[in-house]
Amino acid sequence: MEIKDKKLHRVALTAIVRKDGKYLLLRRGMNEKAFPGRWTVPGGNLETDDYVNLPPTTKEGQWYNALEASLRREVREETGLEMEKVNYLTDITFVRPDGFPAVILSYWADYKEGDVRLDNDSIDYAWVTTEEAEKYDLIEGILDEIKMVDKINKEKINIT
Repeated sequence: MEIKDKKLHRVALTAIVRKDGKYLLLRRGMNEKAFPGRWTVPGGNLETDDYVNLPPTTKEGQWYNALEASLRREVREETGLEMEKVNYLTDITFVRPDGFPAVILSYWADYKEGDVRLDNDSIDYAWVTTEEAEKYDLIEGILDEIKMVDKINKEKINIT
């Protein structure tokens, strides 16, 4: 496998969105470079426009919370949904089929509002339980992440 650039990485963000005990899955379009036709969760790439057109949050010209802003934008664009508080879950790295290394930061959040309206990147969606998710052709790791979020939320219920 040829790696295009060993120093630069594409930064992608994903969101496990939870609503009424179910999780949102999206089916990727057949023309996508990575994992065409497979089921996943909403997300996308960090873009410089997610922060450079905003006032810096520090005196030295840096931006806090650009990743969360980017993730919220991606979820809104891909699904039309808004999320509650965004929580970090885990990260994963891989080399895309086109040779570019990628870092994926995975988050989870509860659904806030909106109706699912798919953009051109996805061809179908489903709200599923953890058990139902096992029947989908998910990108490797997505089911594990859904189970992680399910466990976190079950532990919260037992604490309160």
